[in-house]
Order: sequence, then C-alpha cells, then structure tokens
Amino acid sequence: MSAGTYAPRPGAAPLPRMIAAQTALETRMLLRNGEQLLLTVIIPTLLLVLFSAVDIVDTGSGESVDFLTPGILALAVMSTAFTGQAIATGFERRYGVLKRLAASPLPRWGLMTAKTLAVLVTEVLQVVLLTVIAFALGWSPHGNPFAVLLLLVLGTAAFSGLGLLMAGTLKAEATLAAANLVFLLLLVGGGVIVPLDKFPDAAQSVLGLLPIAALSDGLRDVLQHGAAMPWGDLGILAVWTVLGLGAAARFFRWE
Repeated sequence: MSAGTYAPRPGAAPLPRMIAAQTALETRMLLRNGEQLLLTVIIPTLLLVLFSAVDIVDTGSGESVDFLTPGILALAVMSTAFTGQAIATGFERRYGVLKRLAASPLPRWGLMTAKTLAVLVTEVLQVVLLTVIAFALGWSPHGNPFAVLLLLVLGTAAFSGLGLLMAGTLKAEATLAAANLVFLLLLVGGGVIVPLDKFPDAAQSVLGLLPIAALSDGLRDVLQHGAAMPWGDLGILAVWTVLGLGAAARFFRWE
C-alpha cells in the first residue's frame, strides 16, 4: 500500500517565510489600530506643523522647522518602537496571544524579529510622511545620511528593548498607563521641542543621558548643523540598546 501524496506538503513553512508572514500581520495590526495611529502619525505631525507655524517655543537662531524636525523624527521612533509596541505587546500577553504564538512553529526569537521588522516598516512610513511635511514647511537638512540611518536604527533598538521590557514585566493596564506617561514626560523633557539648554544645568546633565535626548540631539547635530558622526549620542544609544534588549531577554514573561 503506497503512502498518500499531499499538496501542499504538510509541515512548517521555511523560517524566513514564517517571519515575513508574521511581520506583515504585525504591520497591519499596527496600522489598523486607531490609538497607535494617533501616537505614531497624528501627534508628531500636529506638533511639527503647530510649532513650526506658531512661535511658541524659542528654538534659537534659524528656522524653527530646522530645529523641530529632528526632534519630531526622534519622537516618531519612540512612539512606535517604545510606546506603541509596549502597549500592543502588553495586551497580547494579557489575552494569551503571545503564549499561543510561542507554541507555534515560529520560534520566540522569530516572533520578536517579526515585531521589530514591523516597527521598522512603520517607521519608514512615518519618516517619509514627516519628511515631506517638513520640506513643505521649508526644512533645509544637511549632514551624512548614513549617520542619520545609524541613529534611527540604534534608537529603534534601544526603544524596542525598553518597550518589550515594560510589556513583559508589567500588567497590561500598568503598561498602558506607564508607556503613555513616559511618552508625555520625554516629549517635554527629552529635547524634542524644548531645547535642553532651557533647563537648569543639573537637569541638563541627567536629561542628556536619556535615549530620546541622545536621538534628538544626534539627529539635530547631523541634519541641522552638518556634523559627520555624533559619536557621543551614538554611544548613549548603544548603551541603552544593550541594557534594554538584555533586560527584556532576561525578564520578559510570556504569560
């Protein structure tokens, strides 16, 4: 008696195909979520347009849009990689989605890879949109595109690690509150809109070590002032990346 022939052949799909499929699913869920769109697209866009058009904050010499655009790009990275990912992953953990996905043929590291790739896809869309708006407002960028790319990638890694750490250790409701609170605090005190030199000297020393401040200042040094490679800011982001991803890998709970 001959064995039966099945089409398609039963069994798990190749790993790259599984990661690609999960990435597409994660991206669609990010873009369909109204709260996520508010954080990742609407708020950064409104802040860029409002503070560029209205002289509310003293951004120093030069056009306001030249100071604001790098900070808003950093805010967009934080809103997607940290705030949005922490909230979405926290509720997936609460409802048992992560537990069930962890039992699928897709390995856990593959799931985390897919989530990270979905964040990167969303960020590309954010950066394109904000760049178009900034150019319409009169933005004149300078500097090395590779330095900008390196800053954005390191910033994404740092915020992703911190977001996953929060989502994997706190309850979903606590993650929702904490992630939004951190977003608001860093929006005000992270050099996004208000220059860090407006704060007291002691506060500047502390705020300058935050990942949002390092990303904002690094992008500003390159895009506004034409710096070649902001090594200090890259170093701060690298430290946060190691700490965040290392702690997330160590303490993340799947249920």
